[in-house]
Amino acid sequence: VQLQASGGGLVQAGDSLRLSCAASGRASGAYAVGWFRQAPGKEREFVAAINWSGSTTYDANSVKGRFTISRDNTKNTAYLQMNSLKIEDTAVYYCAARRAGYPTASMLATQYVYWGQGTLVTVSS
Repeated sequence: VQLQASGGGLVQAGDSLRLSCAASGRASGAYAVGWFRQAPGKEREFVAAINWSGSTTYDANSVKGRFTISRDNTKNTAYLQMNSLKIEDTAVYYCAARRAGYPTASMLATQYVYWGQGTLVTVSS
């Protein structure tokens, strides 16, 4: 099972980016997906999560109203739409997936067993 995160880059404050997380080699079964980020010198933090059906999402307070998580199960891909980016959003963003058979979204990194390699988002003033 591999997760491939992409879509990061250098943008200015106020701009938008959409991150993608493509899953390959996945065993059959429903699973939740989450996005986490780690800024330089800081610990990894939760950003957003979505359940298998897409009916339930969780967002960190710091991104609420600006970021939207979604998924397309036909493409085995999850997305993180990031609008109104701020300098403090600068971080490496990681997507993660729970084990097949665990469709419920979680804000806890320990609930996720598969992790992508990360994609860097840099927001400048």
